[in-house]
Amino acid sequence: MTDLFTPMELHDLALPNRIWMSAMTRSRASEDNVPTTLMIEYYAQRATAGLIVTECTAVSEQGKGVINGPGIWREDQIEGWRQVTDAVHKAGGRIICQLWHCGRVAHPDMRGGALPVGPSPLPAQGKFKFPDRNANFPVPRELAGWEVDAIVLDFAAATRRAREAGFDGVELHAANGYLHDQFLQSISNKRADAWGGPIEHRARFILETVHAMADVWSMKRVGVRLGPSISLYGMGDSDPLDTFGHVVRELDHRQVGYLTMLEPNAQDLEKGVTIEHVAKTFRPMTSRPLIANTGFDKAKGMEMLRNGEADAIAYGKLYIANPDLVDRFKQDAPLNKPDPSTFYGGGSEGYTDYLPLPAKDEAA
Repeated sequence: MTDLFTPMELHDLALPNRIWMSAMTRSRASEDNVPTTLMIEYYAQRATAGLIVTECTAVSEQGKGVINGPGIWREDQIEGWRQVTDAVHKAGGRIICQLWHCGRVAHPDMRGGALPVGPSPLPAQGKFKFPDRNANFPVPRELAGWEVDAIVLDFAAATRRAREAGFDGVELHAANGYLHDQFLQSISNKRADAWGGPIEHRARFILETVHAMADVWSMKRVGVRLGPSISLYGMGDSDPLDTFGHVVRELDHRQVGYLTMLEPNAQDLEKGVTIEHVAKTFRPMTSRPLIANTGFDKAKGMEMLRNGEADAIAYGKLYIANPDLVDRFKQDAPLNKPDPSTFYGGGSEGYTDYLPLPAKDEAA
């Protein structure tokens, strides 16, 4: 029977367990978006994960939307990431680069005055959080069709750079209200051209991006992250089951490497999302490896795997505070509690200073 500790073959990657580390924004890159030595230590500490997925990594200057977030559009960024992947591999781990474009979820004050872009001139809901203030999201500039084509090429180029940097694969971030999600969902895409309107047009950006990424590496090395019930930044769709069902089936037809499906969190459920049990709903629609994410502990993860509703579980906050989460789960050991005040930005505090379990001889 499959459980969290059962090894997993992800195509040509041998994973020792099914306890993945989820992508999480931590804002520890340099001001000019280069991975730092602190990030090398952070990721290497968590190398016992079945697979590490990095924080969202911008494919271009236009695509960045996180202060001190990493990028992968320049040579110095490639070199920074290469040091991260070398350290993870030396520690026995495997690591995938999550690629993204923020779309409308950004602010001109952290982009040299440049407006964010989106499928339609509709601002994101909520606030952009600066260290000293919160700001409203501006109305984004609507992308021209040729610009969308160019962004697809940006993802292909970023995939090539990720391969050069030593990653074991890439993941397209098409969830959480960012650019690919904005094109997909009807609430944020009001276009009437080939990139908007019917679901076949709204899904085109995701599918063409996946093809472009696979063309420079391999489809089995490309994963996709989807959030059918995530309401972050005012996201929503008139028929999420039909919309996301179409995308999941199309990605299955194309034999995408894997799918990460986000379960709704408490805030999403309070807003009355349509799909409450995401992995269970979409599992029958795909033969691809399905990774469930959001709100799992050991018991819930075990149950989902044993029920066959997912092939692995991605953990986020638990990995922030427990770099040795696999060992803690194996031993049913107490878990460190993460400190939310240190989630974003800063130095080693709340980032690399969470202590692992003492070695057994030390404990004795």
